[in-house]
Amino acid sequence: MDPQTLPDLAAIRAAAARIAPHARRTPVLTSRSLDALAGCHLYFKCENLQRAGAFKFRGASNAVWSLDPASAARGVVTQSSGNHGAALALACRERGIAATVVVPANAPKVKLDAIAAFGARIVPCAVAQADRDRVTAQVLAEGGGCLVHPFDDGRVIAGQGTATLELLEQAPEIDTVITPVSGGGLLSGACLAGHGLRPDLRLFGAEPRGASDAHDGLRAGQRITGRVADTLCDGLRAELGRLTFPVLRQHLEAVLLVDDDATVAAMRLVFERLKLVVEPSAAIVLAAVLAEPARFAGRHVGLVLSGGNVDLDRLPWQAGGGPG
Repeated sequence: MDPQTLPDLAAIRAAAARIAPHARRTPVLTSRSLDALAGCHLYFKCENLQRAGAFKFRGASNAVWSLDPASAARGVVTQSSGNHGAALALACRERGIAATVVVPANAPKVKLDAIAAFGARIVPCAVAQADRDRVTAQVLAEGGGCLVHPFDDGRVIAGQGTATLELLEQAPEIDTVITPVSGGGLLSGACLAGHGLRPDLRLFGAEPRGASDAHDGLRAGQRITGRVADTLCDGLRAELGRLTFPVLRQHLEAVLLVDDDATVAAMRLVFERLKLVVEPSAAIVLAAVLAEPARFAGRHVGLVLSGGNVDLDRLPWQAGGGPG
């Protein structure tokens, strides 16, 4: 499919078939103690157990295996703070093609190590989105290759939508879905899959208060660009894309803002109650529910735990801890 075309439900189902030999069908877990704490029924879609440790492998795998042989032979270029880069590197390694990842200077070491371990070439850049875009364009101009954008790519959005497709198959009683929001690829896929199957499904994004461009832009009716994010959720510092913004405007009920302290507390709860390793960018969905119990009271809420790539030597509740 054209990278600049939004997928419909048929394209998401086609993506599910395409990535089935490569991606895991991740489990959905529940917890009575967390249900009691939240005042609703929670269903955790464990994308932290996905290959490469995050949902990003779905979109990356769909994009890489969608390439025709001539395009694949040119190699693939992307930009990423970590999880998408690692996922793309793994997908390219499995297809036997080259991968180059433009990585901002503040990317966590655990994610950089994963990108390198899967065999990609790493090109560093400054943190701002404009710098990421500039260096990515320079890499493409100098060496060629096929761009697979981390979220503003229809093939990637279709792949990410397969997580919600699975979730609703595994727990059909769900009436609400929440995912983290950064560039909007995961949440756009959830919207297109969710409302493609169930028009009455309630859909929310969870976003750090210190990186509220999606929340503010959707309220204002226009994309917000150029802000510097201030959050320990390293995977949630991007801004909405040209493809993802209109999808969220059409389908989303709200973006819920969450303080980093609440996200860290939720991350610890997931460690303690579910016995799962998740990163702050994943735990934010639980924090969003716990912050607004009246909104979700009695509902059946699907929470996409987006990833588990965290530096275990720098957990955020430890002295000297930080993002991961």
